[in-house]
Amino acid sequence: ARSMALVKVNLRAVTSWVGIARLFAIVLSCLAFSLVASTGEYKNTYGTWCMFTWCFCFAVTLVVLLLELLELYPKLPISWDDFTSAFSMLAALMIFTTSVVYPSTSIGSPCRSHCAEKAVATTASCLCFLAYALEVGLTRAKPGDISSFLSTIPGLLKVFEVYVACLIFSLLDNFGSVPGLQWCVAVYSICFIITLLIIIFTIGRCLAYIPCPLERMLVGYSALALVMYITATVLWPYYNFHLKKRPNPCNSDCPWNKQLGVTFLTIFNLIAYLVDLVYSTKMVFIRTP
Repeated sequence: ARSMALVKVNLRAVTSWVGIARLFAIVLSCLAFSLVASTGEYKNTYGTWCMFTWCFCFAVTLVVLLLELLELYPKLPISWDDFTSAFSMLAALMIFTTSVVYPSTSIGSPCRSHCAEKAVATTASCLCFLAYALEVGLTRAKPGDISSFLSTIPGLLKVFEVYVACLIFSLLDNFGSVPGLQWCVAVYSICFIITLLIIIFTIGRCLAYIPCPLERMLVGYSALALVMYITATVLWPYYNFHLKKRPNPCNSDCPWNKQLGVTFLTIFNLIAYLVDLVYSTKMVFIRTP
């Protein structure tokens, strides 16, 4: 009887709106990778990435749900709210990317084989993204609440910035020995490492041990990262596209297309760091009553 008393079941983990969103995410991601696996057509680079995304999000969300259902998460030496907020944001970004990449690379025009399975898998992936987006919206911190940093707008943006940097790294091909392009790669790398460390230290509850005014330091870092990304936004397209025409033909593996993709992703991260700086400054220097 004593051992039975130690096992608690928290039904709110599956009956609350957040729990329901997680259940939908589990079912939909499982449906997506099961259908794609049944086709056997996922052995290329993009197909492998899509399968990894669905399986990874399915497994982690299932573990999160079980830990909350059995109330075991307080025993973990991490900030649970920060971890779940960061993961739901990451999962939403990964599933969104997969929902775009999979149909564009695996469903031809016209579709030649396993059309129904691929169409349903794409639909399930899109709905799975909506489930994770709903979870992000439901768990986002209310204005003035900073108890869980990664559930605030600056915290969620840091997950976005890290993910976009990963996409940039996947597109970097040959930037040669041009100092301007080497500086851009240094900007992407430095900002990625520092932002990732902020996320890891937040989840691991290590930020309290840093002997300096942390909130002001984060505002200063956001300002520095913004300035660095402004330089990359100018230098990357200048050195890659100045007096250079798009080759014809130019497919998905064409270096020109990859450089264009890096340009757009750099702009996305520039905007993210700008909004991050605005919200961080508001949180630190403009106190709400």
